[in-house]
Amino acid sequence: MASTQLTQSPYRNGNPSFHQEFPNYSKPFSQILKPNKIRFLSSSGKVKIRCELTSFENSHKWSRSDDRIPEIDHHSFHSSISALPMATNSIDSSSTQQNSKRVCLFYCTEFKSLAERVAAQSDSIELRNITWRTFEDGFPNLFISNAQGIRGQHVAFLASFSSPAVIFEQLSVIYALPKLFISSFTLVLPFFPTGTSERVEEEGDIATAFTLARILSNVPNSRGGPTSLVIFDIHALQERFYFGDNVLPCFESGIPLLKNRLQQLPDSDNIIIAFPDDGAWKRFYKQLQHFPMIICTKVREGDQRIVRLKEGDPKGRHVVIVDDLVQSGGTLIECQKVLAAQGAAKISAYVTHGIFPNRSWERFEPDMGGSPENGMTYFWITDSCPLTVREVKNRRPFEILSLASSIAASLQI
Repeated sequence: MASTQLTQSPYRNGNPSFHQEFPNYSKPFSQILKPNKIRFLSSSGKVKIRCELTSFENSHKWSRSDDRIPEIDHHSFHSSISALPMATNSIDSSSTQQNSKRVCLFYCTEFKSLAERVAAQSDSIELRNITWRTFEDGFPNLFISNAQGIRGQHVAFLASFSSPAVIFEQLSVIYALPKLFISSFTLVLPFFPTGTSERVEEEGDIATAFTLARILSNVPNSRGGPTSLVIFDIHALQERFYFGDNVLPCFESGIPLLKNRLQQLPDSDNIIIAFPDDGAWKRFYKQLQHFPMIICTKVREGDQRIVRLKEGDPKGRHVVIVDDLVQSGGTLIECQKVLAAQGAAKISAYVTHGIFPNRSWERFEPDMGGSPENGMTYFWITDSCPLTVREVKNRRPFEILSLASSIAASLQI
C-alpha cells in the first residue's frame, strides 16, 4: 500500500498565498491565523481536508476546501493518521523537557528522601550535596560541595524547620547560596512552622510567625533578583502579608493531592467534606466546592470548647474532615464523635501538615469495620513534616500523600 505523503498547505507559501487572498493583512501568517477546526471529507472513497481558520485579531473565520490539495486514498490515510497522536505526544514531551528550567536542588538532612522523590519527577532537577557537621561546641560546621559549579545555575533549597535547633544551620545555608553567583534562588519550605503564632491577644504576646517571615524576607538577592519562597497551606492566610518586598512568596496547596486520592476510592461518589471550623471552610471550600459539605463549629460551654454540627447531613456518607494541620488532634476527635453520632457511615481525615507533638498520632485508631466513632478509615497527611512521616509510615489509618510532584512543578515557575 502506498504511503501517505503530507503536502504543504497552499495557504502558507504556495500559490495562491494567504496575503494574495487577504491583502488587508500585512502581518506574518502565523501571527494572524490559528487553525480552529480541521474536517476530513470523504467523497468517492477519497479524503479531502477542509481547514477552518480563525483570526486572532477580529474573530473572522474562513473555511476553505480546495481541489488543489491532493486527495488521499481513504485506507492509506487512516493507516498513516493513526500514528499522529503518539508522535504529537512524543514531540510535546520532548519539547517540555527541552524548555524545562534546569535546577540544582540542595536539601536538609531530614528531607533527603523527599528530595530524591522530587528529583525523580524530572530530568531537569539535579540533586546537590551539603556536608552537615558540627564543631565541638555544637555550632554548625557546613560545607557546600562544588560551590563554583553552581555559578549561573538555577538553585533551590528544600528546608525543614522542624525544631528551633535546626533552623539556624539551615538559615546559614539559605543566606549563603544566593551569594554564589547563581542565576536564581528558590527556597521550598513545605511547612511554615510558626504559623499558629500569628496573633497578639494581649500586650506582651510575641507573634513569632512575623519574626520568621522577616528573617526569610531578608535572604540576599541572587543575580536574578529576589528569592522565591514556596510554602504549602500556610496556617493563616493573612500571614502572606508578613513577608517583605525582597522575597516572592508562592503559596501552594496539598488539596489537589487529596482530590486525586478521593477519586480513586471505590465509594468516591459517596464522599462528603467536613470542616472542623469556619476557618477551615473559608480557606478550602473553593477548592472542594464540587463536593457536598458539612461545617462544624466550636462553641464555649463553661471552660470547655465543644464541637457542634452547624450545617450539612453526614448520614450514610463517607465523611472526610479537612484542615490545614493537626497537633494534639483534639478538635478532629471531637468532630469525629459528632459526625458519627449523626449517622456517618465512614469517617476519614486529611491535613496537609501532620505535626503530632509528643506522639499524639497514637490517639487515632483505624476503623476495623462499622465503628466510625472509634476509628478512622483513612488519615491522609503529606510528607511536609518528615519526623512524623517516619513515625506513622505503614501504620493504619495513616497514608502519606507526597508533595514531590507539586514541589517539582513549583521549581519550574
